[in-house]
Amino acid sequence: MSLSRSELAKYLDVTLLAPTATAADVESLCATAVEVGGFAVCVSPSLVSVAAAVLPSTVALATVCGFPSGAHEATVKAVEAAAAVEAGAAEIDMVVNLALVKAQQWEAVTAEIAAVRPASPVLLKVIIESAALTDDEIVACCRAAEAAGADYVKTSTGFHPSGGASTAAVQLMRTTVGDRLGVKASGGIATTAQALAMIDAGASRLGVSRPAAVLADAPA
Repeated sequence: MSLSRSELAKYLDVTLLAPTATAADVESLCATAVEVGGFAVCVSPSLVSVAAAVLPSTVALATVCGFPSGAHEATVKAVEAAAAVEAGAAEIDMVVNLALVKAQQWEAVTAEIAAVRPASPVLLKVIIESAALTDDEIVACCRAAEAAGADYVKTSTGFHPSGGASTAAVQLMRTTVGDRLGVKASGGIATTAQALAMIDAGASRLGVSRPAAVLADAPA
């Protein structure tokens, strides 16, 4: 497929989740997102208020919850999501509890996402860490997210040693949720070709930390 630079930019969640990121780094990130025409920025919860102070209404503000391990209590994730929304976040990317996933405790996985849903009266994405899962686990996670009322499923945190997004995982996630939920690919997307391949596989949003590189080979 082929997209112009501005068309491709509208898929991008320009992301900075490094633990060492400063307020100045986030302000620079926001300026970059505006400059390239990105859809959203995604920053750590403690820096949401910094981004909210400088972002125009044309760029959405996202943050993470239960990040990066997902091994937090559901009640803690709910409190974290609610605090982020109060600080100005319009999107929450929550990490699923991978221990529950690996134990095949699907009712518990669904219940955890459902616990965060009312605390996040904005767009809710569920990060499933697809590279660490089997195909059956990916499908079951997507079904749990949909049953719990999530708006999106997302491949990866970008911090797990198993890796980030793959076109195979994105395609499987899209097949599972159909057009009912969005699919966000994140982790390791660094070129225009990779970005287009993810979109072609079914991604509706892309989490990227290097937007200039991702847009570099797209036609003007």
